[in-house]
Amino acid sequence: MGRFDHHTVLVTGGAGGQGASHVRAYQAEGANVVIAGIDESRGRALAAEVGARALYVRLDVTDESSWSAAVQAAEGHFGPLSVLVNNAGVQNPATPIETTERRFWDRVLDVNLTGAFLGIKAAAPSLRRNGGGVIVNIVSTSGVGGTAMYAPYVASKWALRGLTKTAALELGRDRIRVNAIHPGVIATPFITEPAVGSDAPISDFYSAEPFAIPRLGEPADITRALLFLTSDEASFATGSEFVIDGGLLLGPALKYEAA
Repeated sequence: MGRFDHHTVLVTGGAGGQGASHVRAYQAEGANVVIAGIDESRGRALAAEVGARALYVRLDVTDESSWSAAVQAAEGHFGPLSVLVNNAGVQNPATPIETTERRFWDRVLDVNLTGAFLGIKAAAPSLRRNGGGVIVNIVSTSGVGGTAMYAPYVASKWALRGLTKTAALELGRDRIRVNAIHPGVIATPFITEPAVGSDAPISDFYSAEPFAIPRLGEPADITRALLFLTSDEASFATGSEFVIDGGLLLGPALKYEAA
């Protein structure tokens, strides 16, 4: 028996670094998983890998009609949604505000913020038909503090925190919980490969050495928290924010010899 037997889970950006980790874990725990995203080749390959309880659906999170079609496909295949994971996200090139191109600002907010808004809007009726459920927005430690050179990304993530709390208030009486996870620097292509329009990945100029847990995070670090938050074990948690960053937001830690 798995924690998510007979549950249907939709993960956006489901074939990406963190998304694929989430998909595999939910499937291992008994869930029907809907792998939603724009990379059809990777999405279908992952669906084939995890087996019969997986479905790939093409989803452009910035398109309301695409969301409607994705939820309809999920319900037609598996029944109403139990869990929505708003995981899809994009980054802007590292640029000061004064030289940030409007197209990057628009794209980042469209995917990271509007995409989650449209996801909540599309999924809420399905979650109600299920008798309740859980939405988790994957935010970022950049949504808790500022990060120079990443104004579009930071702005999108701060706004997503507010959206999370508002949705929790609106949907709580429908037995739908809404929470946020703030990952730190996680070892995925999002960090290890350059963003569109950028020459170097974030990993080229980031070091975890000063922090309490001196390593990059792994997708599984986020997945384990996600499984908890979307299970009955977290039934009293809504509108909450969970930081998983190895101590990044705490600031530099004492070296062992000095402690």
